[in-house]
Amino acid sequence: MSSTLVGVGVGPGDPELVTVKGVAALRAAAVVVVPVMDTGERGRAEATVLHYVGAEKVVRVVFALNERGDRARREAAWDAAGGRVAALLREHRSVAFATIGDPNVYSTFTYLAQTVRELVPGTAVQTVPGITAMQDLAARSGAVLTEGTEPLTLVPVTAGAAVLKEALAGPGTVVAYKFGRQAGEVAEALRETGRLDDAVWGSALGLPDESIRPAAELDGAALPYLSTLIAPARRDGGRGGKL
Repeated sequence: MSSTLVGVGVGPGDPELVTVKGVAALRAAAVVVVPVMDTGERGRAEATVLHYVGAEKVVRVVFALNERGDRARREAAWDAAGGRVAALLREHRSVAFATIGDPNVYSTFTYLAQTVRELVPGTAVQTVPGITAMQDLAARSGAVLTEGTEPLTLVPVTAGAAVLKEALAGPGTVVAYKFGRQAGEVAEALRETGRLDDAVWGSALGLPDESIRPAAELDGAALPYLSTLIAPARRDGGRGGKL
């Protein structure tokens, strides 16, 4: 019998944003793996999963998510996590991995699947899409992501402020992920490109400590790491003007 590893996107934190297909995949799997930080606290993925499956079915696997600088240590953690999931697959044949957002958008599931394929040849890897933070922030803030022929650019600010500035200088809407620790640089990039006034940022979307604020209020203070920013395209206000 072949093994199946399913990456399930469980959204940005609000349990009500898990899709029906996502819930079905979580419940159908023999075990559900959730990534946790090396510090051990419960993450968003685990908290969301526990709304739909019992704790006895959940397996916590450490990814060194708190490690940003030591690549060797980070990759060692990925290898260890992959080995743990591979062992679960050999035992149960059907494993779901819950990831915040979508499993194909900046997700640890990508690294896990690559490792597991090497350790358990023939494993079928599937993904169930999830609501992303940019979609949730757009809905909660009223920011329109795209109209007509406008492009949409998604930038992880961990790639550097220069990448963000280049995107902001272009057309269309720009979404920035993981910018909390570089909030000051992001605010400066928005000012330099004239994109500050309409931009909005949010963190902990759908959770008790949710924060959604105009980007103009950014004062350089550090924000939660998983903060999201939307800088809408420049629009003239006419309906259908970009068609």
